[in-house]
Amino acid sequence: MLDLLRGRRFAVLTGAGVSTDSGIPDYRGPDSPPRNPMTYQQFIGDESFRRHYWARNHVGWRHVERTSPNEGHRALTRLEQAGLVTGIITQNVDTLHVVAGAENVVDLHGSFDRVVCLDCGHVVSRESLATRLEEANPGFVESIGDVADIEIAPDADAVIETTAHFRPVACEVCGGTLKPDIVYFGEMVPKARVARAFAMVDEAEVLLVAGSSLTVHSGLRFVKHAAKAGIPVIIVNRGETRGDPLATLTVDAGATQTLEAIARALAP
Repeated sequence: MLDLLRGRRFAVLTGAGVSTDSGIPDYRGPDSPPRNPMTYQQFIGDESFRRHYWARNHVGWRHVERTSPNEGHRALTRLEQAGLVTGIITQNVDTLHVVAGAENVVDLHGSFDRVVCLDCGHVVSRESLATRLEEANPGFVESIGDVADIEIAPDADAVIETTAHFRPVACEVCGGTLKPDIVYFGEMVPKARVARAFAMVDEAEVLLVAGSSLTVHSGLRFVKHAAKAGIPVIIVNRGETRGDPLATLTVDAGATQTLEAIARALAP
């Protein structure tokens, strides 16, 4: 692996496996429980789905907000600072690459700490929304229990069942529907964001995938693009991925340890 990377600049595509050592679970790892994330169609089409989602998110976002980058995130930052990484494309919404100090990051699926109005486009921080939700739902979090004891999903959703009494809030500007600024299943990634990510791959001499099963097209497309362009692809993941047939090299290993080893060798 180091032979393929040494002396070359590389783009990095990261998935949930990069953040598991920060305490954020993944959707499709070998030990992950079955999950059925809410789709975009469900969210926009059913008020009860939106209420259920916001109730769970109101609890779960606190867990993601208090997490810290792990050594894998920090290793990528060192590699970027050394001029070896053209950019980081992440499928994660936890913002931990930016918190770790990385500068050229594409949050492919958005970020958990922003909320957008679907009607007027007004954007607010998740923290400011939390204050409004607390005021509208006094005692709700306490009625659920300790956040540390609740199962959290990668999109800051918490696995709780009793949400019928939760009251979502509307946009303060127009009264419209609020949605976390993340890309749901069934929703399109903004074209400009995809174009910026493709440019990172085109600028690179290698594409390194870390901690992603590449199950969904939004990530797999960059592997296909690199392979078609003759750019070597290295995939580091626990278990098989959909991109394995296109990879120059696959490494069945944890992302954190592997990224640390790369940084020690190339950016000591």
